[in-house]
Amino acid sequence: MYIWNARAKAFISRGAKRGIFILMTLGLVGIASGCFILVFQPYDFLFKLKVVFSDGGEIFELWRSPPVDVYLRVYLFNVTNREQFLAGKETKLRFSQVGPYVYKESMEHANVTFNDNGTVTAIPRHPLTWIPEMSNGTEEDLLIVPNIALLSITNVMRDAAYFTNLGLSIIIGQTDSQPLIQMTAKEFMFGYESTLVTLGNSMMPSWIKFDKLGLIDRMYDFEGDIETVYTGENDLRKAGLIEKYNHDVNLPHWTGKCANVMNASDGTKFPGYIRNNDTLLFFRKSLCRSAHMYHTGNKTVNGLETYEFKFAENELDNGAVNPENKCFCRQGRCLPAGLIDVTDCYYGFPIALSYPHFYKADPSILASMEGLSPRQEDHESFFYIQPQSGLPVNIAFRFQINMALQDISGYSRVAKFKDRVLPLLWFEIGMHRLPKQINDRFVLYLNVLPVVQEAAVYIFFLLGVIFLIWSVVKILFHQPKGYGGPAQWLDTEMQRKRLSFLNDRRASGIKTKELETYYSSLLSPAENSASAPLQEDLAPLGEEHV
Repeated sequence: MYIWNARAKAFISRGAKRGIFILMTLGLVGIASGCFILVFQPYDFLFKLKVVFSDGGEIFELWRSPPVDVYLRVYLFNVTNREQFLAGKETKLRFSQVGPYVYKESMEHANVTFNDNGTVTAIPRHPLTWIPEMSNGTEEDLLIVPNIALLSITNVMRDAAYFTNLGLSIIIGQTDSQPLIQMTAKEFMFGYESTLVTLGNSMMPSWIKFDKLGLIDRMYDFEGDIETVYTGENDLRKAGLIEKYNHDVNLPHWTGKCANVMNASDGTKFPGYIRNNDTLLFFRKSLCRSAHMYHTGNKTVNGLETYEFKFAENELDNGAVNPENKCFCRQGRCLPAGLIDVTDCYYGFPIALSYPHFYKADPSILASMEGLSPRQEDHESFFYIQPQSGLPVNIAFRFQINMALQDISGYSRVAKFKDRVLPLLWFEIGMHRLPKQINDRFVLYLNVLPVVQEAAVYIFFLLGVIFLIWSVVKILFHQPKGYGGPAQWLDTEMQRKRLSFLNDRRASGIKTKELETYYSSLLSPAENSASAPLQEDLAPLGEEHV
């Protein structure tokens, strides 16, 4: 059989050789391509290039100026029993929630500068635009709300010297400042004029650097702030995470672990290649700290596989449950569980943060007032994050701003507010849907292209094997013109063997009878008749030899 294959190859024409060569080349190229994709994973390489921050890079541009719809929804608490409470007829303040008042937040990282150590520095900006069609109410709605200026100044000066307190009491009386006042929703959120604030701005500009006081206005005060984040070139998973805020890895308001903001996300970009057991850090200036988030489930959001993260249980604990949170106690004073003292972040005003409606807070806080009703579905924060890219797909950051007053009974006008917690407003900063163009693009990147790469490996291997088998088959079964097939070749080959043998025996002196006996044994009975003429031709050779 081996001899037959060798002889068959001799009959292959030049054109057939070229075709077989092409088939073999295609087969080898297919197998080599499959091996290359399998070993080097080009999709992963290209996607990692997208994740790393570089000037003009796709994910970098999404971080620099996200083309997403981020909305700030603000709910205010309106006091409905002012007269009864101040007159002493009722001992609990009663609140009703109004809103939401909706604003679009245009996120931007401006004045971007790439540094030599794998970081990029930028100025965070979050301008707001009023969206009346999405709001339940107008900015001119009249509300009864706590007088933040009066309550804050009396709380700050509660331990001052007698004559200082006396002077402040005279000013309060002359300005007729009341603890519960009427103002518009816009004034309460973005600033209202107060004689006490104006006086403080004139006499203590290092403390009160503004002449109007508004909670949202102060919450969105990013003036002078600088944020430095990792580009990901040294560690891909850190792309977009904070390295320093205002040139420091720690916030000045806290000590120890409570001060850390390194490796936190500002919500624009989370770590890449997140694992189920990863703990994420979230930082927002209005939160005045970084908060831990844990994986709580998986969910497909608009075609993208996401991990659900929520704030850790007892995250707003002040050390009663989690000893590591003891550092959130300001000047040794720990607020009840569920309240975080952020006085130092809000210009010395006695501000405390909690979840909306005191969700998961000490029950005694809720029992001291009426009108609030915490519900998980309305008041719990959540973050749905695409794990490979760290892209936020659906997030809602929900917190409440309160006043946590101390013993201010030394001032008669505010004595009824001694040691009270007053809810002022709660807000949601949410991005609930990616723009369709971005969403479809990442569905392609994260869902389609990995499947295409995996399929390409199998296709290239299969095609390579098919082409190689095809080329071998063409070699084995190719029959050029004039070639009669295996039977013709076998007959010719047998005759060649006989002639070769006779010549060899002639030279060595073998007798004719032995010669005839030998070649006759080579022939089958069916072939004897066909080879008779050849025997006649060979007879003289035998006689001559004898």
